[in-house]
Amino acid sequence: MKYNIALLHYSCPPVVGGVEEIVRQQASVFARNYHNVKVLTGVGERFSESCELEINPLLGSQNRQVLNAQKSALKDKPEKLAGLIKKLYKYLTLSLKDFDLLIAHNVLTMPFNLPLTGALHRLGQEGVIPIISWNHDSPYFYADTPEYLDAFPWNILKRAYAGIHYVVISENRKKMFADLYGIGKHLDVIPNGIDPIAFFRLDPSSVHLIQEQRLFEAELLMVQPTRLHPRKNVELSIRVTKAIRDMGIGVKMLITGAYDPHTPKTVDYLNKLKALIRDLDVENDVLIMAEHRFKSGEKLSVDRIIIRDLYLITDILFLPSLQEGFGIPLLEAGMIKLPVACSNIPPFVEIGGQDVCIFDLYDPPEQIARKIMAFIDGIKPHRMFRKVLRNYVWDNIYQDKILPLLTRVAKDHH
Repeated sequence: MKYNIALLHYSCPPVVGGVEEIVRQQASVFARNYHNVKVLTGVGERFSESCELEINPLLGSQNRQVLNAQKSALKDKPEKLAGLIKKLYKYLTLSLKDFDLLIAHNVLTMPFNLPLTGALHRLGQEGVIPIISWNHDSPYFYADTPEYLDAFPWNILKRAYAGIHYVVISENRKKMFADLYGIGKHLDVIPNGIDPIAFFRLDPSSVHLIQEQRLFEAELLMVQPTRLHPRKNVELSIRVTKAIRDMGIGVKMLITGAYDPHTPKTVDYLNKLKALIRDLDVENDVLIMAEHRFKSGEKLSVDRIIIRDLYLITDILFLPSLQEGFGIPLLEAGMIKLPVACSNIPPFVEIGGQDVCIFDLYDPPEQIARKIMAFIDGIKPHRMFRKVLRNYVWDNIYQDKILPLLTRVAKDHH
C-alpha cells in the first residue's frame, strides 16, 4: 500500500535539531518508497523536492499567540488556550483531509505548544485521522521538571489517549513512557536511523542499484573492482561467494569490472563466468555489473563514482588476482578504511602486509571463506558498521517496522 503521510513537528530543516533531522530523513525514505508526503511545521523551509511543505506559524514552539495562551493558562485563564485549540483543530482537519496518516514528532509529549497538543488529542478521539505519536522525549523524565507541568492542562502530556498510536525510539524510552502512561498502553519500539544515501551522498544510479538489489539487507557485501579478464581470477570470487552462502550467511558479491565485447577472449571469459554462476546456483548472490540491467531495461553504466559508492557500503574488498603489476584498489580501500582480502601475490603483500587478509591461491574456497569471516569478525569497527547497516538504516527500519505499523494503523482506523 502507498499512503498519503503527513509529518508534523514544531520546525523542520534548515532549523538544526535532532528531531528536525529525523523528520527530514523519514520524509526522504517515505518518498523513496512512493508515498505522498507533506511536512507540517511552524518554522522552516522546503528541504526536498520529493515532499510538500506547509508552514503555519501556530504550529511552532515560539509563536507569540501560543506563548501568550500558555501564560494565561498558568494564571487560570484558559480561554486563549481553548480558542487556539479550536483554531488548530479546524486548520488540521482541513489540511489533513486528503491524508491517510499523521505522524506527530514530540508534539504530544513536550510542553512547547499545548494548543497543538490539545488539537491533536481531539483529532485522535474523534477519529478524524489516524495519528502516530512519535515519542522522542518528555520533560517528566528529568529531576528538574517544573511543578506546573503536573497541573491541568499541562498534565495532558503525561497521558496516553485513545485514538493515538504511540512509538518510542528505544527500549529504555519504552520503559520510561510505560511508567509515565501506566501499564496497558501498547508502545511500538522503532529506533531512529541513519540514511547512508544522504550521508555518503550516493549517486542516483547507485541508489537505484541498492534498492533493486536490496543491498542494505545483505549480511555481507563483497566487491571486486576488476576487469573481466582471466588473470583477475573471478572464478574464485564466485566459488568463495558460494562457500560463504553455504555457511548460512546472506552474501552478495559485486563484480564491477567491464569487458570488451569486441574481443572474443573476454566475451568467452564472461560466458564462462555466467555458466559457473548458474552451475553453482548463485545467480542471486553474484552480480556482474557489466551485464546488469535494471528492471526498467536501462543498462547500468559503472563509473568511478559508482565504484566509490560501492566501496562505501561494502564490508570487504576481495581481490583474488593471479598476477598484478600493482594494486590500486588496495590504496583506495585503505583511504576509506575498507577491509581487504587478497591473494598472496607480491604486489598485494607489499602494499597490504599485515593489515589485510591474505589467502593462498591454492586454498580451497571453503577455507578462504572461513578465513575471511574470521578476519572480519575480529574487526570491531566492521562489526559496528554491519550492526548499523542491519539495524539502523532507514530503508531497513521502514521495511521491517514502519510499513507494518502504517498498515496496521490505517487498517485499525477503517
